[in-house]
Amino acid sequence: MKTHDLQNFLASFWPRPLLVDGRERWRSVAGGAFGIMLVAALCRHWAGAAPATPWLVAPIGASAVLVFAVPASPLAQPWSVVGGNTLSALVGALCAMLIPDPAFAGAAAVALAIALMFWLRCLHPPGGAAALLSALGGVSLSFVLFPVLVNCLLLVLAGVLYNRLTGRRYPHAQATPATPSNTGGRFTTADLDTALRHYNQVLDISRDDLEGLLHEAESAAYQRRFGNLRCADVMTPNVTAVQFGTSLDEAWALMRSQRIKALPIIDRSRRIVGIVTRADFMRLAGPEQHDGLGARLKALVRPSGTLHSERPEVVGQIMTREVRVASADRRVSDLVPVFTEDGHHHIPVIDAERRLVGMLTQSDFVKALYRAAPTE
Repeated sequence: MKTHDLQNFLASFWPRPLLVDGRERWRSVAGGAFGIMLVAALCRHWAGAAPATPWLVAPIGASAVLVFAVPASPLAQPWSVVGGNTLSALVGALCAMLIPDPAFAGAAAVALAIALMFWLRCLHPPGGAAALLSALGGVSLSFVLFPVLVNCLLLVLAGVLYNRLTGRRYPHAQATPATPSNTGGRFTTADLDTALRHYNQVLDISRDDLEGLLHEAESAAYQRRFGNLRCADVMTPNVTAVQFGTSLDEAWALMRSQRIKALPIIDRSRRIVGIVTRADFMRLAGPEQHDGLGARLKALVRPSGTLHSERPEVVGQIMTREVRVASADRRVSDLVPVFTEDGHHHIPVIDAERRLVGMLTQSDFVKALYRAAPTE
């Protein structure tokens, strides 16, 4: 083995640093102390004066590490704690009754406990310790109920109270979509499911947390590449805009002559009140009928010449009132989801006083991507 390969092999035994701050570490430490103290105090009280009655089992200490230090883990959820420990202890007790040799009983108990936890979706590492403890100790079935089951229920209760009070979601339910859908970015939920099936190992992170982390990483990569690029740096300035009462024929003529696909609608202070696009005109002209579309568009924008008309006459009557806008000093990287996920093609840009100062189009966005792309 080469020296470099040997160094890499030895380095693989040394774990990478945990990316959590001191506050989170102390939160976990205090939570573990709180949980075990609550379980121990109540169970010792319920056990009564009989000194031989067990009231606390060692695997609960390992469960406390999961519940308070990694409450988002699928292995730390209430059903995993209660089901994993209690059912494993039951398996261990039964193996001790049926298999005389403690070594074989312990091995069988751990193996069967793992299989049972997989089947019932309550995989919990301390469950292996609970199974081994029960098998080697030759415990009675009542031991499974008290202290094991009671210990687990109290620990879960402590975990719910403490994690909620310290800002951590527990239980940390997994949000699995019923059907594959596009969650935005460069991959879909179906892509993630395919990758997880290919990986084919248990991950100590919930599926929705993993998906969220991947999207956060993608967002961070966009921000790194875009840097401090702002909307004002890439927008189209001096954008053409019209007012509420601008006639349809004038607005349509502007869009055709300037080859633009959207017109912001502004008030006298140049504040956005709406937006009209070519799609709005096409929708009113009836795009489902291809024949004579041009004639219908001309008829749509032609003024009726009457004081009262049943069809729209000005852009304010066909505009979209809820407009997605961006401030001039906003980072361009923040708008990646708006263009890639929400289907927007034109975003009006406003200043600090909410006045229109420009338009950010998909073309502007692509140019910004090109400028930010690394060069070889």
